Amino acid sequence: MSVIAVLGLGEAGQLYAKGLAQAGATVRGYDPFVDAEGINQVDSLRSVVDAADVVISLVGAGVCLQVAEDVIPLLPRAAVYADFNTAGPWVKAQLAAVASEHGVGMADVAVMAPVPRAGSKTPLLASGEGAEDFARVFRALESPVEIVAGPVGAAAGRKLLRSVFMKGLAGLVLECEAAGEAADCSDWLLAEIATELGPQGGEFVDRLLVGSRQHAQRRRHEVEDALKFLRDLGTESWMTQGTLKWISSLAPSGNAELTRPVP
Repeated sequence: MSVIAVLGLGEAGQLYAKGLAQAGATVRGYDPFVDAEGINQVDSLRSVVDAADVVISLVGAGVCLQVAEDVIPLLPRAAVYADFNTAGPWVKAQLAAVASEHGVGMADVAVMAPVPRAGSKTPLLASGEGAEDFARVFRALESPVEIVAGPVGAAAGRKLLRSVFMKGLAGLVLECEAAGEAADCSDWLLAEIATELGPQGGEFVDRLLVGSRQHAQRRRHEVEDALKFLRDLGTESWMTQGTLKWISSLAPSGNAELTRPVP
């Protein structure tokens, strides 16, 4: 029976913790800021990682390096540190350096769809030295994992390229909604868009609008990383610059998820 430690018990962390436990893993969770029901939650980092086969980090991109520096020195040598946070390849490389310093295998894991849809069965991409071991454990727990050739950061890069499209589509729908409201035909325009997107187009448009507002701060960070990645690749980013403006207009200042310290 695999032992999984989940760091960060926000929405995604709780869904993974519960889904992996239902699939047969022994799961422990840690988050000093959340009291999660139905999860074996422990009160120290050392306790949560004890004898763990895989430690997954879902703490938010803004603090993932700090958390890795605190946690990785505590890991058993055979454990895999799997970073699920949406961060750029340059951040994942920093995490890999910490893991390498302590002789721990690391997997860069990209979550390829909203976790509330399928929980722990959400499709994943994984790259890095620890990707094979990570995939072996998670596939046995019914989590689909595709391995991306290359070092840590390869999966993160593909996630950001997908974000250029998905968040760009959200920005376009937001712009159409605002223009439709100004022209007093918003419902008609959104229905036209939904029709073009197929049988579930209406639900998809709703998810784009609601999700963009509900998760604006986190998505702004993701679009900022996508924009930096495009610039690093040397390609144009006109659409993504516009997406960033739309997402930023929805995001309040400050974000506990991205700035909170870890004791």
